Amino acid sequence: MGRVHFIGGEKGGVGKSLTSRLLAQFFIDMKKAFTGFDLDQSHGTFSRFYPEYTSPIRVDDFSSLDSILELAEAKPDHDLIVDLAAQTSGHLQKWIEDSDVFDAFDELGYQVFLWHVMDDGADSMMLLDKTLDTYSNPNLRFIVVQNMGRGVNFENFQQSSTFQKVTQRPVYFVTLKQLEPKLAQKIDFSNSSFWAAANNRQIMSIVERKRVGVWLRNTYLQFVPFLARPQTPDLQSVQTQQQQL
Repeated sequence: MGRVHFIGGEKGGVGKSLTSRLLAQFFIDMKKAFTGFDLDQSHGTFSRFYPEYTSPIRVDDFSSLDSILELAEAKPDHDLIVDLAAQTSGHLQKWIEDSDVFDAFDELGYQVFLWHVMDDGADSMMLLDKTLDTYSNPNLRFIVVQNMGRGVNFENFQQSSTFQKVTQRPVYFVTLKQLEPKLAQKIDFSNSSFWAAANNRQIMSIVERKRVGVWLRNTYLQFVPFLARPQTPDLQSVQTQQQQL
């Protein structure tokens, strides 16, 4: 069974592309086949850092979006990562509804994951609430990413009616810890993949490489429970993948 990951959140600057890059690096390190799609026409951050795996597509062009389904049919063993730009939900929703996209993925044997990357502000919470109302398909899986690099207090969200609503759906929560800001900026300016940041001595010092490595491992351990194969892993298979980290 393949999987498609729509990495969204609708709001700009919450870490959608960062999450897409982390997911891509996880698949690379775990030797899992994947293909990425970058819908951000203004910045193209995902495709800038992982150009060999990622192609830009247009969210306002059905024929461009159709390439996601076409690749799913051609490569059923691939995970697909779709990095959504801010304020693209309207175009995406129209494509999904007019093309019966979720049914098509179901026909192809694909599991659909909707990732909502958020900061600790009220607008991120309200956008999640809107997404839950928009997509009621019971086969969807929600991943809520609380990005500590964009907020440190998620208690209001965790005590909200939106939190209660999302917990009534198939959902996983990821807490993305902040990477030290100067180090994150250094990775950005060097156009480095996370693998290069954790291993390349010409780019990073030993302590910087170690710091990136710890950050990646902590994030990967949160990915394993819902990204390990088979699709519904038993405890032993999860523990095996954790030991590999």
